[in-house]
Amino acid sequence: MSNLVIGIEGLVGAGKTTICRNLINKIPNTILLNGGNLYRTVVASIIQKGKSLDDLVEHAKSLDIKRLMDILKVEIRIENNETVFYVDGKKADENFIQSKEISVAVSSLGGRTNEKSLYLFAKELIDNLKEKYNVVISGRDLMKIYPDCNYHIFVTADLEERVKRKASQYGNENFEEVKINILKRDKLQEEAGYYKLSEITKVVDVTNCKTAEESTNKVLSLIDLKKITVLTN
Repeated sequence: MSNLVIGIEGLVGAGKTTICRNLINKIPNTILLNGGNLYRTVVASIIQKGKSLDDLVEHAKSLDIKRLMDILKVEIRIENNETVFYVDGKKADENFIQSKEISVAVSSLGGRTNEKSLYLFAKELIDNLKEKYNVVISGRDLMKIYPDCNYHIFVTADLEERVKRKASQYGNENFEEVKINILKRDKLQEEAGYYKLSEITKVVDVTNCKTAEESTNKVLSLIDLKKITVLTN
């Protein structure tokens, strides 16, 4: 028997990344593959080199993300049970790749760039990681990238709660501005086909969860821990 692959997707601001990071501390022999950060790292690096978002969107179909990874010398390492990304030997700035600017850019480009070779690369990477670990994947379009996920969980919360969480993340007290940003990204993600559910998808609403720990435990309740213990022994 092999280790498990657990795909976690969700609405903007629902807290999926935090949940994923908590899960790797609760599930034995588990690492986090942050697929969203890989895409963000590539997009952020291009923008840092002077390309405007409008120019990227205009030429999105010709952008081969895996080829850009190679050109930019993006390297994937595992640190503290989580994948981190380096560009030409320098660790990607987590704050910048998670910034509002990059979030909007990624949502604007998602599903519009050439991702065929990236998806093939990601599947091979997951297969390799799975040989040694249980793998939690955070990202978008995960069932298309890795249709053999053992679990696929979609995290959701109502708009008001998501606005509060994003405002806290960005340090922005202008809730209306944050709300507009989330609605824009929601629309872009939906148009890209990233909010589609599969036959095995389980939707978890964390609106009423008071803490990240509570949200994590709600997701964790859907995973057969006894099975994981058997697989990792």
